[in-house]
Amino acid sequence: MLAVIAPGQGAQKPGFLTPWLDLPGAESRLRWWSALAGVDLVHLGTEADADEIKDTARTQPLLVAAALLAGGHLPLHDVALTAGHSVGELGAAALAGVLPAEAAITLAAVRGREMAAACGLEPTGMAAVLGGEPDEVLAAIESYGLSAANHNGAGQIVAAGAADKLAKFIAEKPVGNRVMALQVAGAFHTPYMATAEKALGVVAAGITPADPGRILLSDLDGAAVSHGREVLQRLVRQVTAPVRWDLCMRTMVDLGVTAVIELPPAGSLTNLIKRELKDSGLPEIVTLRTPDDLPAARDLIARHGTPPGHGPAPRFRVVVSPGAGTFEPVSELTEGDSIGAGDLIGHVTTRQGPLDVAAHGAGVLTEWLADHNHPVAPGQPLARIGGQL
Repeated sequence: MLAVIAPGQGAQKPGFLTPWLDLPGAESRLRWWSALAGVDLVHLGTEADADEIKDTARTQPLLVAAALLAGGHLPLHDVALTAGHSVGELGAAALAGVLPAEAAITLAAVRGREMAAACGLEPTGMAAVLGGEPDEVLAAIESYGLSAANHNGAGQIVAAGAADKLAKFIAEKPVGNRVMALQVAGAFHTPYMATAEKALGVVAAGITPADPGRILLSDLDGAAVSHGREVLQRLVRQVTAPVRWDLCMRTMVDLGVTAVIELPPAGSLTNLIKRELKDSGLPEIVTLRTPDDLPAARDLIARHGTPPGHGPAPRFRVVVSPGAGTFEPVSELTEGDSIGAGDLIGHVTTRQGPLDVAAHGAGVLTEWLADHNHPVAPGQPLARIGGQL
């Protein structure tokens, strides 16, 4: 199985789109998307310096445009799975067929502008915590009145919140090997972005999404989401919710992903995959940085992709554990049973007590991924629920 993944804010580099403009139709496509986004994507991708493309209002549509531009030169009908980090989810959703390219660019522009505006309401920021035990890191972040905005895996959790609390956290370095301030405008993926979430939701309400044509993972919980309306709701919710890229990587492992292509500006997500999965078997990787990398990407798809004409693609959700403990499935549920949205499928017994595990949506219990009294970690897949597209 092959996955195509799209990076998020922070991956951009000055001039990274320059070689892509040599492809037929690339510049005219970017000019059209620029009109939708209200920013000059050609200039931003070729001539702008690092400070200019660090602006959230400019960076977010630029990254989505880059993913769509490069993805349009791949045989996507053979790609089984797409996923994106933060704003990269918009690109992944478009490549999965949920959104037209124009809608993805428009939403990215609104998202970027509104998040930039939210950052101006009060001083906030973010800092990366590298190393340390995840539970200890999360407890320390919470003890300083901060939020864990990104769970990136590979020993990296990002803390976010009020600037004064963040400064104290960075100075005291309570956990981890390093605590490093990030050069961002504010506390993304926290309640500080509430105004941006509301504004994005108003625009998103006018879009009619399609159901994904391939597996599409969500940053909210690493689940494979199969209904377009739910994808759109999750994309809006993600503005204030933590990015769970760690859970997306776990789901990729569970699904048996054997190869990964990272779209431009490539490198950040595949570096996380290399560090996170080094002990469990690395997939074959192509970082798609320039058009010169397209032949290698197409070869990877030819060898690891899903050939067309083999019947309908599976549509399912992966239900994951809400905490660390032991899993107890509902005794009367067996594989093949029908399940309704919100139905209880089991619970996880933790030190703080039992946590209910419910289905995200209706479907068929296709496979248990954890057994009775099985020890589970937060985000660990417990069951597949789905049917056919």
